[in-house]
Amino acid sequence: MEQLLRERIEALLAPAAVREGFELAAIETGGAVHSPVVRVFLDREGGIGIDAIVEANRWISTALDEADLVPGSYTLEVSSPGIDRPLTTLDHYRRFLGEAATIKARQAGGMSTFRGTIEEVRDDVILLHVQDETVHIPFRDIVKARLKGRVDFSQKGTEE
Repeated sequence: MEQLLRERIEALLAPAAVREGFELAAIETGGAVHSPVVRVFLDREGGIGIDAIVEANRWISTALDEADLVPGSYTLEVSSPGIDRPLTTLDHYRRFLGEAATIKARQAGGMSTFRGTIEEVRDDVILLHVQDETVHIPFRDIVKARLKGRVDFSQKGTEE
């Protein structure tokens, strides 16, 4: 049910995001039955600031309300994908080759979580370097994936 809702919201918002100069990075849904939450992650070249998020909140809220995809009241959260950016498309994996990621995927016998470096995308399979081996993860089996952001604290700010 949630997957279908995310797909409908994405189909509604993706063209509007492009028109407004954004990339629709990801959609997440959650919350309780009577208090659903819709999270919309937007990005663009050079990043996204608070003013852009406020403006995007307006057109996203209007679009969702007019389409009535989420019945009743809901909480809308609009933000940048952040340092631990969700990976939701094959293009995301291609764009972030060489970056560290955590991927949760369906495997025979249940779920597995892999932490490694995105090596390659072959057709619809993600090759993730995990310790000393390469794991092949079919894109269709991925339940959730995020970049593992790195923060460099070694650069000191200038003091005046």
